[in-house]
Amino acid sequence: MSEYYVIGTIVSTHALKGEVKIYSTTDFRVERYQVGNTLYIKKDNQMIEVIIKSYRPHKDYELVSFENYNDINTVLPLVKCKIYVGGDNVQSLDEDEYYYRELFNCSVYHEDQLIGKVVDVVNYGASDILIIQDEKNKEVMIPFVNDFILEVDTEKRKIQIEVIEGLLHHED
Repeated sequence: MSEYYVIGTIVSTHALKGEVKIYSTTDFRVERYQVGNTLYIKKDNQMIEVIIKSYRPHKDYELVSFENYNDINTVLPLVKCKIYVGGDNVQSLDEDEYYYRELFNCSVYHEDQLIGKVVDVVNYGASDILIIQDEKNKEVMIPFVNDFILEVDTEKRKIQIEVIEGLLHHED
């Protein structure tokens, strides 16, 4: 298997018994962190296979422990590492749902005018937000909601948006 998809970042250790705190970027937290699941941690450009020993949600994070990582000293080197799921473990989505990776590098247009390319997707609670970089390297934020997103074509790497006054305000 050669495809991996990032699902979060280990942000810190938790207590002394090998638990880590993960900031998740997956919408499938319960499925991803089930006891017995295999995940991968990227450390020094190597993929380390880990098996979930325990999982519990805690505030905006996931508290997870792995088999054979039994104390703080074994998990401390994993802090700040990204955690991945293997490509064979990816769920299919509904017709109007997309994985973040499908939106990266898509060209964004308003009618025939190129706005820029998607460089990131973030979520601050209400909805996902596309971070689009224009030709002047300025970033524009577009909420990924039906009011603004008219069409997404992941095969052509193209997103068509509706622009309202003030959405693309630039100081030229």
